[in-house]
Amino acid sequence: MYEPIRTKSVHRMADDDRNGYPHRSREEELDIQLAGHLSALLAVTDELGDTEAGELIARQVARLRGAPPARHAGLSGASPAALHRKAHALAGRALVVAASRADTAAAILAAERMDAHTAALAGEPLVGTP
Repeated sequence: MYEPIRTKSVHRMADDDRNGYPHRSREEELDIQLAGHLSALLAVTDELGDTEAGELIARQVARLRGAPPARHAGLSGASPAALHRKAHALAGRALVVAASRADTAAAILAAERMDAHTAALAGEPLVGTP
């Protein structure tokens, strides 16, 4: 009725080769994600010319990555309002990840940056973090 299987299956069980490729812990993945969001926020912050906030963000990125971040060299040509909206969104993403990994320093910084960009969008002057 049925012909016997003569070749090895191309399918594998999920746990056949767990050590075949490197794995990262959840904390390492969150560190990478948070550093990425903060680096993007740093680029927008540098473009807006807020050096004080840029230094605070750069310190957090350096702490997460173990090396100082590359600073933004070019300008996008976007309007200040568009940059503030983008920075607000990036700070929000960083806040969510920082809360997930229970990183209080990064969460506070992200929340302060969200507040500063909200104020800037409302027409108030850009406020640096103390």
